[in-house]
Amino acid sequence: MGVVQLRAQRIEDRVREAFSPEHVQVRDDSGQHAVPKGSESHWALLIVSEAFAGLSRVARHRAVYGALSDELTSGVHALKLETFTPAEWAAKGAAEASEAPLCLGGSKREP
Repeated sequence: MGVVQLRAQRIEDRVREAFSPEHVQVRDDSGQHAVPKGSESHWALLIVSEAFAGLSRVARHRAVYGALSDELTSGVHALKLETFTPAEWAAKGAAEASEAPLCLGGSKREP
């Protein structure tokens, strides 16, 4: 029997395997949405990789979706992506993934 791996670690492992990133951040934003506690359904992912050089934003996102296809069909409801080449990341001067917008849907909507 193997050890159960948390979704965040599985996501990071797949990203590292697929893109050999210089920088990666995986953040579970599920607590900011109208989902049961522990859902692990809403994620923010920042990837800085030379593998994105020459690719459009759409092509980068498709590549990430392909690498995470198992997760996207087994409980991940939302995936916020930020994808940069190392040069783009350096020019941006950023150190953290941007914050997720507040959820206005489901049970958190005001009457």
